[in-house]
Amino acid sequence: MPKVMIQPADYESVREAVDRAFDLFPLDIRGRKVLIKPNVLRISEAKEGVVTHPAVLRAVVDKVETLAPASLVVGDNPGLLNYGANEESFAKTGLMEAAKGYYQNIGTDSLKVGFNPDFMPFVSVSRIVMEADIIISLPKFKTHGLTVMTGAIKNSYGILPGAQKAMLHKAAGSPGRFHEMVVDVFRLRVPDLFLVDAVVGMEGNGPASAELRDIGLILASDNAVAVDAVIATMMGCDPSRLRFLQKARELGLGDFDIKRIEIVGELAKIPDFKLPPLGGEAVIDNDTIQALIHGRTVLRPQADPDLCTGCGTCIDQCPVSALAMGEPLPVVNPDSCITCFCCQEMCPEKAMMLK
Repeated sequence: MPKVMIQPADYESVREAVDRAFDLFPLDIRGRKVLIKPNVLRISEAKEGVVTHPAVLRAVVDKVETLAPASLVVGDNPGLLNYGANEESFAKTGLMEAAKGYYQNIGTDSLKVGFNPDFMPFVSVSRIVMEADIIISLPKFKTHGLTVMTGAIKNSYGILPGAQKAMLHKAAGSPGRFHEMVVDVFRLRVPDLFLVDAVVGMEGNGPASAELRDIGLILASDNAVAVDAVIATMMGCDPSRLRFLQKARELGLGDFDIKRIEIVGELAKIPDFKLPPLGGEAVIDNDTIQALIHGRTVLRPQADPDLCTGCGTCIDQCPVSALAMGEPLPVVNPDSCITCFCCQEMCPEKAMMLK
């Protein structure tokens, strides 16, 4: 039976909740390569509540340090508004400082992996995600206009660098198919532990809503389906109505039936919690958001002739071999490019533009 911890906490005392989570869900970390992945949606301030709070990340980093990993990396790939702005997103949110020197721009090195051909035959995944021995995921307790809520499963969408996330949005076409596609991304590399920042949560039309709620909890589990079922229940949403949880259960990733989940703590519905429409209308019917997604899908790299030295770094780093040396600048095959932004991130001269 899967287990979910529900532990009272604030940002000053969050280490106590983190310690308890590691007691309930012990990890063999000594001598192993560890990735800690917070939710870094976009450039913002911690008080806006759109990213995992720096205090939570700091507490987890401190705890992992005591367990003597061989190496530790902290990283994420931001969402729609800040594709390619990994370092700036971490710096402005306070997560760079909280990472204590373990931050790594995981958008600069990726691997091509097979994917569900109903959406895309392959995707580019940050290399550290596929090579880490242990992944600790730090979701934020938030709503989402397309998936209703964003928690443990949705947090793994950030393993994909750059605008290929927008391409998958567009390929999905409907909220139901997007739910299913998110699960396909999640199972490329299922994290080993989930600690959810529910000290301050978000309601309304997330994942960047201004409507915040003081909840005062840290949730933890080693099963994403179980912890997402708990989040949904707390929000007042029947987990069985969420297609991504249905899909996850069909694939054997866990069970969303609250009666089949061991709750360590007190599970209570949050009074009058505001949910977005369950059909995904908040995103699908929003012309501004759809135009932004489309705009990201048509971006392609182009070398600035005044800056490019023809060093070939962008060609070497492209995970799908979409770049080749032309005369005299690198050129892109637009049909092969998945706009993962690796070329832009890695260019030593900052010569790669996206147009």
